[in-house]
Amino acid sequence: MPSVTADTPHSGTKSATRFSIVMAFASVYFFWGSTYTAIRIGAAEMPALLLTGVRFTIAGAILLAWCRWRRLQLLFPAKTMLMLGIIGLLLLGCGNLGLVYAEETLPSGLSSLVLAVTPLYVALIEEFLPGGEPVPRRGWLGMVVGFAGLAVLLWPSLHMGLAGNRSVLAAIIALLAGALVWTVGSILSRRTKLPVNSFVAASWQMLFAGVFNTMLGSLLGQWPQFHLTGAAIGSLAWLVTGGSLLGYTGFIYLLEHVPVAKVASYSYVNPMVAVLLGVLILHERPQAAEFIGMAAVVFAVFLLTTAQMKAKVA
Repeated sequence: MPSVTADTPHSGTKSATRFSIVMAFASVYFFWGSTYTAIRIGAAEMPALLLTGVRFTIAGAILLAWCRWRRLQLLFPAKTMLMLGIIGLLLLGCGNLGLVYAEETLPSGLSSLVLAVTPLYVALIEEFLPGGEPVPRRGWLGMVVGFAGLAVLLWPSLHMGLAGNRSVLAAIIALLAGALVWTVGSILSRRTKLPVNSFVAASWQMLFAGVFNTMLGSLLGQWPQFHLTGAAIGSLAWLVTGGSLLGYTGFIYLLEHVPVAKVASYSYVNPMVAVLLGVLILHERPQAAEFIGMAAVVFAVFLLTTAQMKAKVA
C-alpha cells in the first residue's frame, strides 16, 4: 500500500459527491484490508514469486490500458522509466513478496499487524535523513508504543521459531525484511517526485514488478507448484480487482478530494479489517498477546499519523 504524506496534494471536495467519497473510503478500507485474507488463501496454492508476478502483471496491464484509453502520457525518458522500475521492484517485487511468503506460514491477521508499523519505520528513517521530517514528541510516543506492541505481537511466533520451528522463523524474517524494503521504496518514491501521473506510475510499477517476479519464478522452475484451483483463481481475481485496481483507484481519488489526514486513517483501519476477516473466513484464533499487540500497534500508528498532520499544519 502506498504511503500517505502530509504534503500530498488534494483539490478539495467540491468536485466530489458525498456518495463517491464514502464509496472510495469503503474501497480503501475493505478491499485493502481484505487483501491479507486473499493472499493467505492464494499462498496455499501458488508460490510467492508467481502469485505476486501474475497478480501485478495482470493488474498493471489493465491499468496501463485504461491510462491509454484516457490518453495519458505513458512513455518517459529512460531515467524516469528506470526509476519507476526500481520503485516498483522495491514496493511490490520485494516488499509485497515478503508478505506473501510470510503468509504461507503466518496467519493473515498477524501479518497485517506487523506491516501496520510501516509508517513508524518511514518516520524513523526520515528523522535521520537530510531534509527529512522531524518526528513530533507525540510521534515519538507512538513509536515507543508501536515497537513495544510489535514485540508483543511477534513473541509467541518468535518463541515457536526459536524452539525449532524454522519455517515460522523464516516467515517472520521475510515479513520484517519486506516491511523494511517497502519503507525504502516509499521514501524513494516520495523523494524522487517523478513528473508522472499517479495512475500511470502505478501501472508501470505493477507491470515491472509483475514481469520480474514471473520471470524469476519461471527461472526457478516454480510453475509445477502453481495450482489453479478454484480457491487460487478466486484469490487472484480478488487481488487484481479489489486490491490492485479498486482499492488503489479509490486511494488516488481520495487524495484528490479529501484532506490527507483523513485518507491516512487507512493505515490503522486496514489491520482491524484483516484481523476480523481472518477470524471470520479463515477461522484464525489470535492469542491474547496478539490482541494486546494489535491494540498497541493501531493506537501507535494513530498517534504518529495525527501528530505528523498537526505538525505539518502548524
